[in-house]
Amino acid sequence: MRVEDLMTKAVLTVAPETSLKDVAGVLVEHGISGVPVCDAEGRVVGVVSEADIVARAGGVRGRTSGLFERLAIGRENVDETTNARTAGEVMTAPAITIGPFGSTYAAARLMIEHRVNRLPVVRGEELVGIVTRADIVRAFFRTDAAIAREIREDVIVRTALLQPGVVGVEVEQGEVTLDGQVDRRSEVRVIESLAARVPGVVGVTSNVTWRVDDETRKYRRELARTL
Repeated sequence: MRVEDLMTKAVLTVAPETSLKDVAGVLVEHGISGVPVCDAEGRVVGVVSEADIVARAGGVRGRTSGLFERLAIGRENVDETTNARTAGEVMTAPAITIGPFGSTYAAARLMIEHRVNRLPVVRGEELVGIVTRADIVRAFFRTDAAIAREIREDVIVRTALLQPGVVGVEVEQGEVTLDGQVDRRSEVRVIESLAARVPGVVGVTSNVTWRVDDETRKYRRELARTL
C-alpha cells in the first residue's frame, strides 16, 4: 500500500507569518494536531503542531527532544521562545516529508525515527497531501481479503515479477501463510520480507520451496566463474 492510498489530499496549511493564536484556532476548529507551514511559493518549510504551541506556552525552545526533556533544559532556552509569536518561529524545520509513492512501511519508519505524528506528502516541491499516524493505524485495520489481494498483486506479481498463482497466499486474522515453489531461494526471502511489511499483516509463515539455493558459497563461486 502506498502513501497516496492513505493520505488526505485537501491539506490545511499556514504561512510562516501566521500568528500562533491563529494556528491554535485552526487546530482547534478542525480537530487536528498539526499543520504544514508553506512559504509564498507553496513549498513546505516546516510543520507546526500542538507540541510546538505547548512548548511555546512553557517557554521552551526547539524540538530536539521530548517535550518533558525540553522543559528540563534550563532557563538559557526560555527567553527566545517566550517571545515567539508566529508559526515560523516555533515550527519544526526542516519538515520531514515523504513522496506519494512511498510505502506505508516507509512512512511508519519515518514517523518512529523522527518522533513525528504526521508527514507532509510532496511531489517534487509541491504539497499534495498529508499522512498521519491515525492513517497508518487505519491501514493496519484491514480485512484478510484485502491483505491477501495486496500480497498477490503487489508483492508477488508486480514486485517479485512472478506469475499469478505461483505462490499461494492465505490470510487469517492477519496471519499470512505462503505456499508454492519458486526458482531461487533469494526470491523467497524477498517475498517473505515484503509480505511482512504489508499493512495489517501480523505474521508470516512461509512454506515456499525453491529449485536452486542461490545463497550458498558454492553457487556464488560457480556463478562467478561464468561471468
